[in-house]
Amino acid sequence: MQELDSVKINFDSSGLWVLNIALAVVMFGVALGITVVDFKSLIKQPKLLMVGVLSQFILLPLVTFLLVILIKPQPSIALGMIMVAACPGGNISNFMTHLAKGNTALSISLTAFATFFAIFMTPFNFQFYGSLYEPTSKLLEEVELNPLELLKLVSLILGIPLFIGMLVRYYKEQLALKLSKILRPLSIFIFGGIVIIAFSNNIDVFNTYIHHVLVIGISHNILAILLGLSVAIIFKLSFKNKKTIAIETGIQNSGLGLLLIFTFFNGLGGMAILAAFWGIWHIISGLLLAFYWSNKKE
Repeated sequence: MQELDSVKINFDSSGLWVLNIALAVVMFGVALGITVVDFKSLIKQPKLLMVGVLSQFILLPLVTFLLVILIKPQPSIALGMIMVAACPGGNISNFMTHLAKGNTALSISLTAFATFFAIFMTPFNFQFYGSLYEPTSKLLEEVELNPLELLKLVSLILGIPLFIGMLVRYYKEQLALKLSKILRPLSIFIFGGIVIIAFSNNIDVFNTYIHHVLVIGISHNILAILLGLSVAIIFKLSFKNKKTIAIETGIQNSGLGLLLIFTFFNGLGGMAILAAFWGIWHIISGLLLAFYWSNKKE
């Protein structure tokens, strides 16, 4: 059987450009719901900001690295795990937090801050932990990943839509609110459609190798949720904030991860399948958790 480390998910250049645009539109839709007040509210609550950053950008990549060392998956799968852990929170975390009766305002504020912070932390965490583990380090050498190019693409996909979206929200609030209602569901639908098309052209590869990432992807996601919840408990946050931190840590922007994988790794099998499966599974796990917490008291 062909190893996942040599399998490629075919995705042509035109499809990749559409994927870039779709993800930028998704982030623009998210930014339309963000204001400067969201950043100020977090700065006024440094404890919540610290817990969010600690859980998502410091501990999750570290715990993922330790999990990789413990279970020793195929290098491409390990690199996919590191990629997902290095990405910021997913744009559906706000909806799930609201559904779970968590602190929606905190969720939106953390999404705003995490998106900005990820411009620098996503390339750093991925490069650092990917290089620290020998099998994944060899893969990084094979593709000759340029950290500056990675930073450039993340900045374009996250930074520019965030800046423009916030400008529109600041100067044209009513227009921003109307656009947000349209763009959020539409852009997510478009992005989901592109991913489905990409993998429908590689359905044999997906069916052949999905069992390699099934247990790993589910376990990794559950570990991320438990990590966020544990950190919130340690810092004695309220139940609403515990739920928020857990969801923010467990819902990752796997769409960004897929884009980076197709751009820099030519759709490397284990990475692409792991990131795609995470993108499907975290919606399921997030909704189940949100429904459970919506009827749960302290």
